[in-house]
Amino acid sequence: MFADRAKIHVKSGKGGDGHVSFRREKYVPNGGPDGGDGGNGGSVYFEVDNGLNTLTDFRHIRKYSATNGEEGGKKNCAGKNGSDIIIKVPEGTVIREAQSGKVITDMSGENRRFLLLKGGKGGNGNQHYATSTMQAPKYAQPGQPAQELELVLELKVIADVGLVGFPNVGKSTFLSKVTNARPKIANYHFTTLNPNLGVVDLEDAKGFVIADIPGLIEGASDGVGLGHEFLRHIERTKLIVHIVDAASTEGRDPIADIYAINKELETYDTSLSSRPQIIAANKIDMIYGEEDPVAAIRNEFEPQGIPVYAISAISGKGLRELLYAINNRLAELDSAPVIFEQEYFPEYHFDMDTEPFTVVYDESADEYVVEGPRIEKMLSYTNLESEKGFKFFQDFMKTNGILEQLEALGIQEGSTVRMYGLSFDYYR
Repeated sequence: MFADRAKIHVKSGKGGDGHVSFRREKYVPNGGPDGGDGGNGGSVYFEVDNGLNTLTDFRHIRKYSATNGEEGGKKNCAGKNGSDIIIKVPEGTVIREAQSGKVITDMSGENRRFLLLKGGKGGNGNQHYATSTMQAPKYAQPGQPAQELELVLELKVIADVGLVGFPNVGKSTFLSKVTNARPKIANYHFTTLNPNLGVVDLEDAKGFVIADIPGLIEGASDGVGLGHEFLRHIERTKLIVHIVDAASTEGRDPIADIYAINKELETYDTSLSSRPQIIAANKIDMIYGEEDPVAAIRNEFEPQGIPVYAISAISGKGLRELLYAINNRLAELDSAPVIFEQEYFPEYHFDMDTEPFTVVYDESADEYVVEGPRIEKMLSYTNLESEKGFKFFQDFMKTNGILEQLEALGIQEGSTVRMYGLSFDYYR
C-alpha cells in the first residue's frame, strides 16, 4: 500500500553518568579518585534510501530510539557510547515537528543525511573533581538527558511537471504514452491511487520528470474524496499541466472544470495559483458536432497567459508539440530543485534555552548591542535573506524578550541594533 504520510516519535540516547570510585590497591593506602566518564548517548539520524518510495514502514513502527551511554566504571574506565539510530526514508521526505507543523529538514537534493537529535554527553567521573583541598570527591557528573520529538513525515514527490485534472480526463493514459511509467488505467473515478512518476525523453532536449497527481474533485483541498491526500505532491513541481476532457465525455464543462481545479489548488496553497500552467485539451478524437470546444478553451485562457494545446492521448495526436512546449517552458524557469526551508531548529529548543545573552547600550557608538552564546548560535543557522528565516529571527527576538529589553533601555525608532557584525535599524 502506498503511504505518503506518517507520524513517529524519536528519541536520542541519554548520556551515561560519571562514576564515583577510588583506587583500592595493595600498598596504596590512600588511593585517589578513579571514577570513569560516562559514555555519550546515541544520536538520531535520517538518511535517504534510494530503494524506498513510500513511508509504509512507518505505519508499523512508530517509535525510534538510540541507545543510552553506559555509566563510567572503576579504574578510570569510560562507559561505552550508545549506538546511533539511522532512520531510512525515501528522497523527497519532509520532516516536520508535529505540534507546530514547522519544517525541520527536507531530505531532497544534496541533503542525503541529517543529524536530527544529538545524544546526551556522558558525565565526568569523580577523577575530574579532585583538587588540593578536595582530594577525595564523592560526586560525579550525571549524563545529559535524552532529547525526544514527535515528528510528521510527508513524502512530496520530486518532479518538474505535475499533471492535474478531474478523474477520467486521461492523465494516466497521457503519462503512459509519453513516459516509461505504466499506471493502471480503467474507466472509473480514482483509478489512480498513487502519484505516478514518469520520465520524458526528447530528441535534442534535456527531458523532464512528470508526476500524475490522482484525480481531483471540488472540495479536494478540504479533504473531499482522496484529493487532499495527494495535493502535497504538486508542491515541488515547477510547472502544472492541466489536462481537461475537451470532448465533455462525462457531460462536464471543460472550462468550468479548469476553474474548479485551479480554485482547489489555490485553496490548498496560495503559491500554486501563481505556478506556470499549460492546458492540454484532451480527447479531441472524440469531439463531434460543429462546435469547437478547444477554440472556446483557448479564447478563455490564452488571454490570461495560459497556452492551450489540443491532444489525443489515445492516438498520440498533438503530443509532440505539447511535450516540446513543456520542455521550452521549463527551460525558462529556475532549474534549482524546490526544497522546503528549515523552520524549526531542534538545537535551539533543546540547547539554547539556558544559554545567556546580554542587551546593552553602547554610548560611544550610539548603538544597542545584543550578544551572547544564544544569539551567536541563532545567527549561525538562520538565513536572514529568506522570508522564513527573517520571520524566525523576528519571533526569536520577541519570544526571548530581546525587544522588551531594548525598549526598556529607551530604544527609539531608527536606532541601530548590532549583533555580531550584523546591524539593522529598529522599527516597531
